[in-house]
Amino acid sequence: MEKTVENSTLTMAHVMQPQDANPTGNVHGGVIMKYIDDAAGVVAIRHSGTVCVTASIDRLDFHNPVFIGDLLILKASLNLVGRTSMEVGVRVEAETTATGEVRHTASAYLTFVALGKDLKPMEIPGLNLIDPMDARRNREANDRRMIRLAEKSMEKKI
Repeated sequence: MEKTVENSTLTMAHVMQPQDANPTGNVHGGVIMKYIDDAAGVVAIRHSGTVCVTASIDRLDFHNPVFIGDLLILKASLNLVGRTSMEVGVRVEAETTATGEVRHTASAYLTFVALGKDLKPMEIPGLNLIDPMDARRNREANDRRMIRLAEKSMEKKI
């Protein structure tokens, strides 16, 4: 039974604390990466209904810094579903809570594989694309998938 993007979409937020940052108050990229992986993992589990593991992070681009005290907001949604794997896109924003200013901080695309009770890849529900934005994200994810597969093929030849 197919599911929609909306069935698994997630928004989560975390207040950035001193332990998340370097001495100048900038939040470490690795802290943000962990939250990205957490958010994307929830989306993958919601869609598949089973344990999922991170197979790859296709892109992770940082656009603006995050500081101690900022509210880190992660918006994650499904872009593409294959037989056993799926691509999840995550948009990260930082809000200066005192002023309400919101900055686009990072974007990432992650691939997850669904695992069955035997911890082997298992088939997952398809994705029902409801609106034009879902369809656009799906087309772009398919393009990224083709590039990933071509790169893997080249790596095997080397």
